[in-house]
Amino acid sequence: MTDHRVLVAGETLVDFLPERPGPLSDVASFDRRAGGAPANVAVGLARLGHTPLFWTRVGADPFGGFLADTLADEGIPGRFVERDPDAKTTLAFVTSDESGDREFTFYRDGTADTRLEPGTVPDDTLADVERVVCGGVPLASGRSREATLDLLARASDAGTGTWFDPNYRPDLWPGDDFAAVAGDALADVDVLKATEEELRALGLAGDSPRALAEAATERGPRTVLVTLGGDGALAHATADAPWGPATVEHGSYDVDVVDTTGAGDAFFAGAIARTTESDASLGSVLSYANAVAAVATTARGAMAALPSHDTVVAVQDSA
Repeated sequence: MTDHRVLVAGETLVDFLPERPGPLSDVASFDRRAGGAPANVAVGLARLGHTPLFWTRVGADPFGGFLADTLADEGIPGRFVERDPDAKTTLAFVTSDESGDREFTFYRDGTADTRLEPGTVPDDTLADVERVVCGGVPLASGRSREATLDLLARASDAGTGTWFDPNYRPDLWPGDDFAAVAGDALADVDVLKATEEELRALGLAGDSPRALAEAATERGPRTVLVTLGGDGALAHATADAPWGPATVEHGSYDVDVVDTTGAGDAFFAGAIARTTESDASLGSVLSYANAVAAVATTARGAMAALPSHDTVVAVQDSA
């Protein structure tokens, strides 16, 4: 089902997943998968029955063709899926240890997703959508930094709800730039989704997820969603959030975990999808988002494992 109430913006890239755990130097072969946090969110929304508009930029190379075809196969409209004739597509090699902790090695110098241009999404589109969703990787370099900040500011000025995932990748951020740049973006953000590590990287202080979430709301967001891995998630909202002041926690669902890559993106897609329903409460948003994330860990690959709405409901009903 097409649902253009949501516009997602950010990178689409190729993830190379290792055949086994271990350092990059010891891995002999990889599986090629479509990825990029915003792309995962866009496809996740489509799988859940809320196909969004998606602004992204890939190269005119074969990898870009693979990604553009993948998005089209998922029903993502091509209106804002750009092909850059002068830049390559970003590649990311994923490695993990035996516990499942992941590291990313990016090949992203001057690639297409660093070359988003401000103003590409027109004001009339922003006036028509209800939510604009951005990730933090485009803020790391190139024109995409200005383009992303411009999109958030114009969406906020238009009264469109703004959602942001900082998606902190240390390799992309020299020095303390992340806290300064991504932190400034929070002034135009309504809903922030982040891990504890990302909140601390934004320069926030607190001795608990709740304290960190409360500190984040002082920077602009009215709702903060904190993902806690195997412990589920926490949400904190201020008085001017749609659900009013509240702090809610929800545990994780018991599933057989195969690969945690993209679980946070799946959670974000689930949260956005649930808030498009008129009966959404903060608790129901966490419950649904956690179920989407749980199902997404039961297969390899971030995008390939994204579930349908019916599968998510079945997990909730069986808990």
